[in-house]
Amino acid sequence: MLTFGHGRADRDRLAALLTGAGVEHIVDVRRFPGSRANPAAAAGQIEALATELGISYRHEPRFGGRRRLTAAEAATAPDTWWTVPAFRAYAGWTRGPQFRAALTELLETAAPRTTALMCSESLWWRCHRRLIADVLVCECAVAVGHLMHNGTIAEHRPCAGARIGPDGRLIWDGAAAP
Repeated sequence: MLTFGHGRADRDRLAALLTGAGVEHIVDVRRFPGSRANPAAAAGQIEALATELGISYRHEPRFGGRRRLTAAEAATAPDTWWTVPAFRAYAGWTRGPQFRAALTELLETAAPRTTALMCSESLWWRCHRRLIADVLVCECAVAVGHLMHNGTIAEHRPCAGARIGPDGRLIWDGAAAP
């Protein structure tokens, strides 16, 4: 399983990255599939590029980021390792029924194709793909690599604060951190 962020890459660069990595299926994990900053990733453009390249495409809003915690949720959320509120909110989302349903579908449909989870942020460690990758590696024993804009693939290593909780689901409370 791969992840990548389109960032500001133009259409030709995106095509080269995807074909160079042998991507056969894109799962768009942007909550809102479009980009005002990058015309190559504007609404419908990634899907059109994928079709042109013979790559299947699916938008999966249940994996989408931009989640928020209410004050009450923040007071009791176990994911205290995260200091960025958006990551802490998304960590909680990963244990919810919508994320879980999307995860089940991903695992059923991804193999044996080379599947890439795509978002907008180029740097995976600054994106919710980081948390999705943690879940895939820690809970599902799926190897994840991050497709970088120079064409290399960086192996995903789970966050230091991640651990499997009593219910078998990942929590980021720092209890496993040294």
